[in-house]
Amino acid sequence: MAKILQMPTQTGKIGVFDSGVGGLTVLREIMAHLPAESLLYFGDTARVPYGDRTQAELLRFVREIITWMQGQGVKMVVMACNTSSALALEIVQAEFDLPILGIILPGARAAAKAGRRIGVISTVATAQSNAYKQAILEASSNSQVWQVGCPDFVPLIEKSRIDDPYTRAVATDYLKPLMAANIDTLVYGCTHYPHLAPLMNQILPSSITVINPASFLVTAMTKELDLLGLRSNQSKSQIDFYVSGDPAQFAQVSSQWLGFTPDVKPVSLAVLEGLAIAQSF
Repeated sequence: MAKILQMPTQTGKIGVFDSGVGGLTVLREIMAHLPAESLLYFGDTARVPYGDRTQAELLRFVREIITWMQGQGVKMVVMACNTSSALALEIVQAEFDLPILGIILPGARAAAKAGRRIGVISTVATAQSNAYKQAILEASSNSQVWQVGCPDFVPLIEKSRIDDPYTRAVATDYLKPLMAANIDTLVYGCTHYPHLAPLMNQILPSSITVINPASFLVTAMTKELDLLGLRSNQSKSQIDFYVSGDPAQFAQVSSQWLGFTPDVKPVSLAVLEGLAIAQSF
């Protein structure tokens, strides 16, 4: 497969995508640390959650989204989704001629520096891929890693059920094997999970260091933008929001984390699927 040619420009937007509202945790970090950058956020809410998808399905979704983002003139793509990063990142990096960053490597390296007994909570697909475990052990061969797939978290977060007693019960159950292993570090292996931080703080001992990979991804982004001469020096920036599902629902759910109600536009699955077909992957 030949690379799809794209000439990124300094004034282009940074494309950020996730299956739903999870990637907003990454978006907030970018907004805070790269305020001059204009952003394009895409939530694939018509196909959320990604955690129980096959690699073939995820690769198709990612190709569709990146192809669409290229048409919007983005200069960089950020996969604000651990599952996509685990199963599709290296493939699409070889197919598209623009910088594409995933979230796993920055998070794994940060975890390896923080502790030696490391727990990772993620979607089932990310856990089964062993992507975090491999990346952590490459950074620190003396580390021990325990992984727990948490299939209920994303649907509960997407439905704004974070304060539901059921969510607390589910979280307590998921964390039991990690607590039994006496972990000293916990990695949020899904970009949705930082939304659970208030709940996690109630359950976890204060001695456990929590790693939010989004913070370290933004550091990697900044270095890449500077290296490629693509960092924006605009005095004004803007953020555009798009979803494949219901824009109103996404706007309502996301407003509690953004601090404002975004203007969200729809992108039909037919459009996305048609673009990928035209590229003949």
